[in-house]
Amino acid sequence: MTTQATTAHVQAGPAEQRQAIVRAARTVFAREGWTHTGVKDVAAQSGLDESTVVHYFRDKEQLLLSVLLEGAAAVSAALTVIAEDHLAEITDLETDLAALGRAWLTPLSTFPEHFAIVRHLGAEIATRPAGVLEMWQTAGPQQANRELARRLRKVADQGLLAFADAEHAAERFIQLVAGGVVQRSFHGALPLAEFETEALVTTGVADFVRLYRPAADR
Repeated sequence: MTTQATTAHVQAGPAEQRQAIVRAARTVFAREGWTHTGVKDVAAQSGLDESTVVHYFRDKEQLLLSVLLEGAAAVSAALTVIAEDHLAEITDLETDLAALGRAWLTPLSTFPEHFAIVRHLGAEIATRPAGVLEMWQTAGPQQANRELARRLRKVADQGLLAFADAEHAAERFIQLVAGGVVQRSFHGALPLAEFETEALVTTGVADFVRLYRPAADR
């Protein structure tokens, strides 16, 4: 495969060079996937010599891990802010949870290269490097789930929800409210019509509230 360089030769210090390599790797992995990407392609994209890339990252497995973990941390941080903003004060439970659900989906468009890499890895599961997806899950989805769980626990403490396991409840929220959109849009590759997203979110929230409604309110 031939990759045409799109970045001028980087004349910078180690930190800037490393970041240029990570940015280039993110772009190439998102476009070509794991199987069809080589260190030389990342070097060409970054405008750096291949030897310089290898100086910072010994192989493409280390490049992929760095890119995935950096992306996972950014997505998780964004979702943490979203959960805090939408659950800090509840005025109407279903309305506020639906707003949270819609906001929870925004990283699909905010971090398109990250989710393109995730799609590629799902398709290349037989050849992906061992442990990479597991480490991504720990740094990204599982961390976001824990942060959502902390905030749902506060909602439950107000008597608005009832559950024994906050992390399980957070996982169910993500599955019911965001999961359908994520699956049908292939992690944002084919965005759904607004009305379809709204229907999936609204139905998911209703199911979630029905599942975790306090017994006194049933």
